[in-house]
Amino acid sequence: MKFSNPSASIFIPCDQTMEIALPRITHLGIGAHQDDLEFMAFHGIEACYRQNDKWFGGVTCTNGAGSSRTGLYKDYSDDEMCEVRRREQEQAAVVGEYAAMVQLDYPSSSMKDPSNPSPVADLTALLRATRPDIVYTHNLADKHATHVAVTAAVLKALRALPPEEQPKQVLGCEVWRGLDWMLDADKFLLDVSGRPNLSAAIGGIFDSQIAGGKRYDLAVQGRRLANATFFDSHAVDEVEQLWFAMDLTPLVNDPTLDPVEFAAAFIQRFEEDVRSSLKNYF
Repeated sequence: MKFSNPSASIFIPCDQTMEIALPRITHLGIGAHQDDLEFMAFHGIEACYRQNDKWFGGVTCTNGAGSSRTGLYKDYSDDEMCEVRRREQEQAAVVGEYAAMVQLDYPSSSMKDPSNPSPVADLTALLRATRPDIVYTHNLADKHATHVAVTAAVLKALRALPPEEQPKQVLGCEVWRGLDWMLDADKFLLDVSGRPNLSAAIGGIFDSQIAGGKRYDLAVQGRRLANATFFDSHAVDEVEQLWFAMDLTPLVNDPTLDPVEFAAAFIQRFEEDVRSSLKNYF
């Protein structure tokens, strides 16, 4: 495949050709940065791990140049950090046994430019080549601007596909802002309790971030445990770890839906629920 950026890459860790690896992807994660997939889309990674009929594929859209850095990495240039993060992402793909790992290598500024058609074109080509059953990406209420930009590009790409080429399910997962605030009926629940060893292994690969000043590995583990424990106050926990997602499938199935209003409706239902609860006592 040819991408807009000459520096974009496709890494196939399973010793197969691209022509074999891409079409067999059933679960596709599309994230902004290196390590986003391992944290937000672990549900798909674990579901496909060492399965013959299910394969996880990853897409990272940006180059990681804006990473925080300290300690060993404090004097790394942007170019050096990009190379480290690229290698870390490929190592995670090896450990997680992904079918393929695509890195589009966009600067965040390019990804956030809505007038730039290249990210949508690249993602459309990838989606046509893979035709996954499930797509994991960021949610519409994420507070990281680059994450929201990626979600917008993903939705535009999916809407450009004919219905027979669209995935059965599109999930917007929490990362930079949890989705605990959503009504329970609105949350899409992802059981991520399985294979905690695999989760720790692939999450811990990103040393440039963990030793570089951000303990994402611990934060993600804490959120998963908290989601499971605090999900239902009147029931015994059914799973040990939960990750929440926003079901974005209706936006793909019905291109007339406005993503802004779609996201706002979740917030409005939350507000109405809070108001209704408070009115019982005030």
